[in-house]
Amino acid sequence: MAPMNEFLDVAIAAAQAAGRIHRFYAADADKQVDTKANFADIVTKVDKLSEARIREVLSGAFPDHAILGEEGGEKGAAGATHRWIVDPLDGTTNYAARFPFYCVSVALEIEGTVEVGVVLDSVRDRLYTAVRGQGARVDGGPIAVTGTTELRQAVVSTGFNAVEDDIRENLGAFALGLMEARAVRRAGAGALDLCLVACGSADAFWELTLNPWDVAAGTLIVREAGGKVTDENGAEYDIRHPALVASNGHLHGQLLDLLKRGGVRER
Repeated sequence: MAPMNEFLDVAIAAAQAAGRIHRFYAADADKQVDTKANFADIVTKVDKLSEARIREVLSGAFPDHAILGEEGGEKGAAGATHRWIVDPLDGTTNYAARFPFYCVSVALEIEGTVEVGVVLDSVRDRLYTAVRGQGARVDGGPIAVTGTTELRQAVVSTGFNAVEDDIRENLGAFALGLMEARAVRRAGAGALDLCLVACGSADAFWELTLNPWDVAAGTLIVREAGGKVTDENGAEYDIRHPALVASNGHLHGQLLDLLKRGGVRER
């Protein structure tokens, strides 16, 4: 088996290859936007091109590994113990609108545990990385979560997906957050929101409907930066669970309470 640093290097190379595609097409007026589940759930040619390039890099280095991508589903060796989990462009709506908040996320899961995570903020060219047990970094330097202990002093973030019922469910918690936290942000790229918690630019983040490719890398980065990640009930988080709460740890109970009071249901 390859050492973790080799896995990390290949993950970084894959993310950087996708980031170059993001930047190349960023000013392109025709991003070939198509809808998926509904009018608000979109995909562009850049999502597809980026994922194809990531798969090429990963498969070239590790042909016996499986790859799960947002656009192409899961492919690779049956029964593989190593699986890459990829979001080629998290924040597609932002990208299509030229709103500068989007990224690429690449993670490696080994026998069900995420061991390597890489998120590239392709607008600012900031690279967030983590290897389980080795801490989290941005551009090679160590990062850590904040020490904020009171929700009223915290900057928190959330996300809304494209499903009407889920949007309505999150509105109660969102409204409470606006009244009880110092600020609530909603920028539209969950993987990058998680990294902002990890590096101390935000104190917490929650979202109710996420997929493994949205969170696999970011949750490892938060944990390795000293933060806490659970589901909406405070249980240990699994990347296959839709609802996620991430924080610096100090605020976690307060945020879980806010979600409960806001009407978030158990999943």
